[in-house]
Amino acid sequence: MARVQYKEKCKVCKDKWVLAVPRKYTICLECQMKQIFSEDIEDKKYQFLNKVSKETYEKSSFLRDIRRSYIMYKDLSKLQIDAFKKTVKEIEKKAKTA
Repeated sequence: MARVQYKEKCKVCKDKWVLAVPRKYTICLECQMKQIFSEDIEDKKYQFLNKVSKETYEKSSFLRDIRRSYIMYKDLSKLQIDAFKKTVKEIEKKAKTA
């Protein structure tokens, strides 16, 4: 069964229209990028979050969600770290072949 798609205004800036996804906070790319880069990550265990380029973060909402989770909770699980690294490799591999 097809899902109904609709747009909502960004909950932060209230200017841009964003495709709404069920059970997900509606926020535009620019506002989300401001949030995830609002503070630097200084913990040596999580320096891999800083090594990824902003363009890669712009391509993947999954990577942005992981970085946002770290900023909120100051910790990531082993599964989150592994999934993050795997996704970064896949995105960079696609970029090289394209």
